[in-house]
Amino acid sequence: MRSVLSTAESVTAVTVATRGHAARGRDWMPDVTRRLMLLDSASMYFRAFYGVPDIAAPDGTPVNAVRGLLDFIARLVEQYSPTDLVCCWDNDWRPQWRVDLIPSYKAHRVVTENAVGPDVEEVPDPLEIQVPIIVDVLEAFGIAVRGADGYEADDVIGALATGAGMPVDVVTGDRDLFQLVDDEAGVRVLYIARGVGNHERVDDAWVHAKYAVHAAQYADFATMRGDTSDGLPGVPGVGEKTAAGLLGRFGDLPGIVAAAADPSSGMAPGPRAKILAASDYLAVAPKVVEVARDLPIDRDGTALPRVPAHPERLTELAERFNLAGPAARVTTALAGLSR
Repeated sequence: MRSVLSTAESVTAVTVATRGHAARGRDWMPDVTRRLMLLDSASMYFRAFYGVPDIAAPDGTPVNAVRGLLDFIARLVEQYSPTDLVCCWDNDWRPQWRVDLIPSYKAHRVVTENAVGPDVEEVPDPLEIQVPIIVDVLEAFGIAVRGADGYEADDVIGALATGAGMPVDVVTGDRDLFQLVDDEAGVRVLYIARGVGNHERVDDAWVHAKYAVHAAQYADFATMRGDTSDGLPGVPGVGEKTAAGLLGRFGDLPGIVAAAADPSSGMAPGPRAKILAASDYLAVAPKVVEVARDLPIDRDGTALPRVPAHPERLTELAERFNLAGPAARVTTALAGLSR
């Protein structure tokens, strides 16, 4: 098991400055004639790898993750008709700046630590060898891929979703991205934890019904709750119910920390002691949990093509890797956007 990045070049970090959308106030409305779909690519191809039965190319190369991801894209494009779509990439699945703040961050997934460049993540070999094929097929279709060195796909998604100027659907199985939900800006999450075919449409009401916090409070909520899958300890003794209650009363994490330090705030002795004991963690964890929203990601060239950009290359890849069926389904979905 080796890192995905050891076999496929990381997606080139882009340096074109973001357009001025993020600086706009709430007096603008999203362009509802367009719709941006942002795919958490690794979340989706891991899900395809474990959910689609093993199938191989004529030369024996496993391709179940490639086929599954293409079928996911075809299904989502047919159902939601996005005008723009970006496959967002993990150029660095465990950024050093996050590890410097919380050393346990994703530490349990590390196979080898590298002094230079991303650490090596535990990835099944049969999946690892499919990632370069995925990149090649997306390029043949002309589907945009964006990544940024030193950042995760979550950060790329956050940057592109913020100030997009159009409704945004974020496709992911990662609940951390609930923090991006913004009803007024038209940003929602298509949550695929139960499968792409059974995904849930997450808006602020959905988040509040499930966690008793608003989406804008979700990052603070997750910081206190912690997440063992990401190596985030959370505040010991503070679970979802307590975290939600504190946010309901004090608004946000700075308000909670301030209330814990203020004897007159009315915070109960139990939560107060736990928050104060976790002060070192709470001083750094929010930056780890919050997605970066200010990356200079290129917003140009994200429109979905109506026909494959490089049809001969696509035919070559489809024949070589046993992808004819899924490639045809994506091609049909793209053609349907013209109707």
